Amino acid sequence: MVGVQGWIPTFLLKKILYKMQKKAVIIGASSGIGRALAERLARGGYKIGVAARRRESLEQLQAEFGAQNVVVAEMDVVEQSATAALDTLLEQLGAPDLFLYVSGKGGQNPDLDEQLELDIVTTNCEGMVRVVDHFVNYVKRQPCYTAKNRAHIAVVTSVAGTTGMGPAPAYSASKSMQSTYITALVQHCRMYKVAIDFTDIRPGFVATPILNPNKHYPMLMSLEQATRHIMRGLKRRRRIVIFDWRFRLLVLFWNIIPRWLWERLTIIRN
Repeated sequence: MVGVQGWIPTFLLKKILYKMQKKAVIIGASSGIGRALAERLARGGYKIGVAARRRESLEQLQAEFGAQNVVVAEMDVVEQSATAALDTLLEQLGAPDLFLYVSGKGGQNPDLDEQLELDIVTTNCEGMVRVVDHFVNYVKRQPCYTAKNRAHIAVVTSVAGTTGMGPAPAYSASKSMQSTYITALVQHCRMYKVAIDFTDIRPGFVATPILNPNKHYPMLMSLEQATRHIMRGLKRRRRIVIFDWRFRLLVLFWNIIPRWLWERLTIIRN
């Protein structure tokens, strides 16, 4: 049986097209920004590997885009078994071009509920380190990643990580840790010549289930708007993505406020 132009065998053509198809892994793809990015990438022709705790939500993605285009793995990033689940996902998907870490936990905690603070820190810090480091080491072992074919890791942090926020101490601190850790990984990969580019995605308020629907959020952005900004930043492989201009201006403003003054502000609430 003969394929394109009458001279490439069909089986060989399929193999070539499979290798040419871009691949992406999305950790935390069951809802919110992760889900929206997974759908956008799948519609754009990517073969995607999706992971989250809620397998049924991931299987809905698989049903929509086809099992040949969506690989599913049940994963809880706070559990040690997360790395084994990631290995299985990578084995089924193949070496991805893009690795998106979107999994996270947040929320305001004015009562400083101890368990909530600890859960946020564990999910956002320990979970990210476990999964992202495992993928970095995967890249180190794969000969397909080279100076001309670099992997791309993107982590969704938050503008809240650019300073300490009184209503959400654990959330803002854990997001700051994520951004600092990414900076360290960038340096690590340069030191040890690991072919990875990094993007730190810092959204402001985005209309996702992580927000309290009973509260008012200034400069709230729709999920569709946020997804467009993120995709644009990923395409350009920008090191840091803050969207939109209002939040870029806001971050610039509060980073020039002296620490002694910032700590005395009591109006940063909603």
